[in-house]
Amino acid sequence: MINLSKPDLTQHPPRSPRVRLGGYVHLPRMLDKARALAAGKIGEYVYPCPLDKPLLEFLGIDPKTLLAEVKKGGSDSEILAWVNAHTKRTPLEVAAWSAWLEGRSPGSAEAHGHFSVSIKNFAPEREDIHTLFDRLELDDYVTFGGKG
Repeated sequence: MINLSKPDLTQHPPRSPRVRLGGYVHLPRMLDKARALAAGKIGEYVYPCPLDKPLLEFLGIDPKTLLAEVKKGGSDSEILAWVNAHTKRTPLEVAAWSAWLEGRSPGSAEAHGHFSVSIKNFAPEREDIHTLFDRLELDDYVTFGGKG
């Protein structure tokens, strides 16, 4: 059974970036990585990674400050309450931003090149990988034994 309070990301991936907490897309995944870092079980994952940084910037929260809060051992609900107390974002802004991030493509030509290479490595026959979230989920699945 997966322990969400101290995830072992050497044994399983963090939650999907599509999972929402309080309307925030990617927040549960970022919390999984922060908790795993605090527990010394982050494996090859990174906190804060390039996808965590836009969320942290949107929230106006420093990654070290969030990590310090996560280390206190709060539940998802408790950390969500803390996040909401430390950001000035409205529910409408959260919904719009989350929709934008969920549909985000790699961006620059260079990023598209890296994106294409990773898809070729994981699942060259797949034609349904279009967004950063698609690629992350594929990476997680293949990394832990799935066939792309």
